[in-house]
Formats: sequence, structure tokens, C-alpha cells
Amino acid sequence: MARQCERVNRAVVVEIARAVLADLRALIARDPKAAAAALEPAALDERIAVEVERVSAVSLRPVINATGVILHTNLGRAPLATAAIEHVREVATQYSNLEYDLAAGARGKRDVHTARLLARLAGAQAAIVVNNNAAAIFLVLNTLAKGGEVIVSRGELIEIGDGFRIPDIMAESGAVLREVGTTNRTRLADYERAISERTRLLLRVHPSNFRIVGFTERPSLDELVELGRRVGLPVFEDLGSGCLVDLSAYGIEEPVVGASLAAGASLVSFSGDKMLGGPQAGIVAGEKQLVERIRRNPMFRALRVDKLTIAALEVTLSACLRGALDEIPALRMIRLPAGEIDRRAQEFVQRLRSQLPPGEAEIEIRAGQSVIGGGSTPAEHLPTRVITVASARYSAAQLEARLRQPEHRSDSAAGTNSAERERGATAHAAAVLARIEDQSLVLDLRTVFPEQEAALAAALAAALAAALR
Repeated sequence: MARQCERVNRAVVVEIARAVLADLRALIARDPKAAAAALEPAALDERIAVEVERVSAVSLRPVINATGVILHTNLGRAPLATAAIEHVREVATQYSNLEYDLAAGARGKRDVHTARLLARLAGAQAAIVVNNNAAAIFLVLNTLAKGGEVIVSRGELIEIGDGFRIPDIMAESGAVLREVGTTNRTRLADYERAISERTRLLLRVHPSNFRIVGFTERPSLDELVELGRRVGLPVFEDLGSGCLVDLSAYGIEEPVVGASLAAGASLVSFSGDKMLGGPQAGIVAGEKQLVERIRRNPMFRALRVDKLTIAALEVTLSACLRGALDEIPALRMIRLPAGEIDRRAQEFVQRLRSQLPPGEAEIEIRAGQSVIGGGSTPAEHLPTRVITVASARYSAAQLEARLRQPEHRSDSAAGTNSAERERGATAHAAAVLARIEDQSLVLDLRTVFPEQEAALAAALAAALAAALR
């Protein structure tokens, strides 16, 4: 315990020790023989040390994403560019000119660092950044339509992640929802008939996480903009996925932010950590006078982002502006050709087989599909090559669980030993996320970084070979 108190607050160690002793008293009452070994001084000290490590360890950790889902919401969506991380490190560990105008020698605004890049990339007069796109939508509606009506098609009343719904966000903003049309068909005339003296805004929502096909209709953005101009109402388009670069050459048909503004949308909002490939953020861009009104809303301060987000976003936007798309991991993965993935898969399988006993698993490479994910491009897939693994001893579900929780394998070398705990070190075997299809484990290297392949092979070999014990 003395060694633990050197690393961790003594009060915490004492509290944990008391909890461990309480558990042992309960064990004595249930099974005195089993408790005898646990009461040995060395065993007791080790038990307390393990619990101290568990309580004080961080729980957020890197994982290897072998699912083929590029913007996996549950896995943190877009991984950041190396240059973005380096810029974050520089800004985080020193003072910065976040809100200081070096040329004027006076207070400045944090928006300038990203607004100048967004203006060039999207053709926006002005732009501000808040903590996510739901916050961006809320802020626009609260500023421009509180107490008034916002007209929106019934077919665009989407639900985003974790049960959050556009109508609920609108209600919290103080704007009154005026639904027009039907789920599958809304015409321009429906908007025209709904306009009244209470109307403040025409809202168009891009259905980034679903598709309605068949007997469908909705006005084009051009038509809605023309209507807005005729009646003197701004048009706000929520683009959600935030595609700043045209990716149609790679089979991705997502609306580009600049095209919406060029078509006359007064404002657009979109996410920073989806198709843009940056940090979590919500971006509002468009007409300067409207953006300035939104920025003056007292809620902007409550929803604004910190210097770390601005640093990461600034570098991501700069890479887009330079056309250096391969610097942004998500965009690099989207643009990765199936042939390159096949080459990597062949080399990976060769490496994996060399680490396994004969007959331990059936390993094959076949055609497959990757997806964008993150509520983006629901009907579009990217051709890929996947690796299928069928264990001779474990079901696909068991193998998937062993990869996902390597520290729970009885044979695993993961975890910490007493020497590592004394040094304050925490070692983790790589946690791997994969898919299951047709009773086989499926791995897609599109979402695996090349430098992770050795760790992935080792994790897979350990999970498979452990079945022999």
C-alpha cells in the first residue's frame, strides 16, 4: 500500500483498501477456503494494487477500426490529421493569439482563424463555429426565428444520433415548426401557401442519414431560394455531413457546401467531423449580416468551441484549401482504391498466416463494401477487399469478442504487472473492432492505418492461437 500511496492520493488508496477488505469479508463468509489464499499479504497487496490501477486508469483509449465504416460515430468519427494534432499540441502547451490581434495590438475574435479559410473554401461572406451541428441549427433558429414560424417539409424532419430530432431542437430554439407537404412529396406551392406574417425562415434539411426512394418530390434549392427572394425570407440549409470538397469522382454524391451558397442559400450549417474530416464542430456560414446577428446571440458564447478545436479545424481547412486531401485521414480513406486495399490485404494475410499454427483458421480475401457512416451517404458504398477469418475452435462472435476485449482473455499478456504499476505505466493490448458476416469475422483494411497492421495481426493471432490452450 505504501507504494500505491506514492502514486495515488492516500485517501483514495485507503478507500479502495477498505472496499477490497469488505469484499474479502464477504468471501470468508461464503467460502473460507477460497478466502485463505486471498488473505496472504502478497496476494492482498496485489489485489489492492490492481483495484487502484483500475480506478485511476483512463477509460478513453485508441482502438483499431477494422469495420470498414470510415466515420464510425461510436468510434469518434473522423480521425484527425497528423498536422492537426501537432498544431493542437503547440497551441495547447503554450499561449496563443486565440483572441488577440497581433497586428493591432488589441483584442481580437477567435472566429478569424477559421472564417478566412471557410470564406475561400465555401464562398461564404462570414462563418462561425460552435460545438456541433445540432448547436449550429439551434443557434440559427433561435436567432432568426424565435417566436416566429419556420417552414420545413415533412420529409425532412429527420432524427440524428442518440434520438435527437430536428423538431425537438426547433422547439427548444423558440421557433414554431410549420410542416408542409407529405413524407414523400413536397411541392413549392406547399411552401407558398404556408407563408404568413409570422414566417421568419425557410428551412431545407439534407437527408444525410436516410433516403426516400420511389414516388418522391421536393423543390430544388434554386426554387426555394427564388421563393425566398420573392417574399423577402432567408433560406437556411442544414447540410449535416459537411462536404467541402466534390467527391463525385469517387462515387460520393453529397451536396457541396460551396454549391449551396452559390445557389443563393442565405445560410448553411454542417458538421466538422464528418465529410470534412476534422474535429467535432458545427459550422454556420453564409451572408455576413445574418452570421453577425447569430454571433451576437448570447447563446453563442455558451456553444462556442475552444482553442483546441479551432487549431484542429484550421489545419483541416488549410489542407482542403491546398488540395492536400491525403493529409486528412477520412478523405484519404474515402479515396483509397480497392486495388491498393487488395495489395495491403495480400501482405497482411501472408504476415498473419506466418504467425498461426497450420489449420488454426481459414483466411480468405474477397470483394466487399466499405461505408462512409456517421450519418452520411446512406445509400452509397465504396468497393473494397475484405479479409474473412473463420476459426477452427471459436465462433465468429467469440472471436470478435476476444479481439474487442483482449484484456479479458485468460491467456492475454494485456494489462499491467506489478513492476509496471509501480512505475505508473498502463499497458493495453490493441482492442480491435470488426464485423461478422456469414459466420465469419470480416476485416476491412480501408479503415486500418498502415502502421496499425502489425498490431492488428498480433491481436488476431493471439485471439486465434489462444484457442489451443
